[in-house]
Amino acid sequence: MAGRTVAVVGGGASGVLATKELLRGGDRVVMIEPDEPGGGLAYGTARPWHLLNSRAGAMSADPEDPGHFVRWAGCSPEEFRPRAEFGRYLRDVFGTLTGVDVVKARATGLSAHGVALDDGREVRADEIVVATGNPASAQPAARPDHPDYIPDPWRPGVLDAIPSDVPVLLVGAGLTAIDVVLTLTADGRRDAPITAVSRRGQLPLSHTPVPAPLAAVPIDQSLTLRDLVRIVRAEAEKAGDWRAVVDGLRPNLDHLWGSLTNEEQEQFLRHLARPWECHRHRMAPTVGATIDALREEGRFEVRAGGIRSMTAPPAGGLLVELEAGVQWFGAVVNCAGPGRLPGAAGGFAGALLDAGHARVGPHGLGLDIDPEGRVIDADGRVCDNLWLIGPLRRGAQWETTAVPEIRSQAHALIDRRK
Repeated sequence: MAGRTVAVVGGGASGVLATKELLRGGDRVVMIEPDEPGGGLAYGTARPWHLLNSRAGAMSADPEDPGHFVRWAGCSPEEFRPRAEFGRYLRDVFGTLTGVDVVKARATGLSAHGVALDDGREVRADEIVVATGNPASAQPAARPDHPDYIPDPWRPGVLDAIPSDVPVLLVGAGLTAIDVVLTLTADGRRDAPITAVSRRGQLPLSHTPVPAPLAAVPIDQSLTLRDLVRIVRAEAEKAGDWRAVVDGLRPNLDHLWGSLTNEEQEQFLRHLARPWECHRHRMAPTVGATIDALREEGRFEVRAGGIRSMTAPPAGGLLVELEAGVQWFGAVVNCAGPGRLPGAAGGFAGALLDAGHARVGPHGLGLDIDPEGRVIDADGRVCDNLWLIGPLRRGAQWETTAVPEIRSQAHALIDRRK
């Protein structure tokens, strides 16, 4: 049903891609975003040394024109371009759209006729698309209320304020930790070491400069988790480059995830999710080389284990009890991945949960949705006019955080009323 007014809540990559496709389908769109559309956490806060974790050839905003970003950037499809550049690309794409109004405010929940805003206004809409990105980061249980503990490394200026001569502890060893290491060492003046601690002590692996041809994996949806692991490991050994198998699985991951029992999904999350993420979400080759060099120089180390306590001595900094003992750090930076819902929902998603307009999805990874992407409320009813795209689909789906998958979700909005 074309010609309806759709409110898109969120102006990051998910919001821009959703707006583009809704307009293509003939809808009128009102985007609700307090900042400039096209930025978001991933691209709006990036520094020059932060690169995309996917090749340029995968990053087109147009599902019908795979080479759009490559032409815009004037690069080859195999390159890993700066994230800030991709943010500019999204803003350029958004700037070409007609039929969209931008309301610079924060959405605080649903209203009788659409979306309520923090300034008391209401955006009237026939349908709403939730495109608010990831949940808030998980926080360590031992986190202190102290200025030398940084709960959000993306807050402007917090990393620049850390002195270069104090040791720094990063809580988490994923891609956020990699970004923080690059920022802290960008000017070459850091004298003190950086330590990352995580339960497994595993860093993301690296892409190769030239991608391997995708490998087809002989799997079906009737396999158990144990069978899947066995087959994937055997195929990776046969292929010679495990990346070919991991990338070849990508189009089937949501189907495979949905074919697992709830117990198998829990087993995967407990034992296999982190190794999988290290293989699936990889560093650009140059970033990987930089991290390897920092480790070889003794400027960056990774430890397995947890944090037992953090206390603040009178002289400043934090005393952190790790499994190897107590150590002083001038700053502790939280680099953990997304937290579990409902605690990490926050903002608009949290307001939907609080009002019963949504419910927590499987394993607390996101909001619950039906197979079409419509939000399910607290009573188990499908909300016909409330749609969800992007990372908050995780749990109901698995592969839902990268541009190609979000682009497909956005494109599917065109056919949502057929």
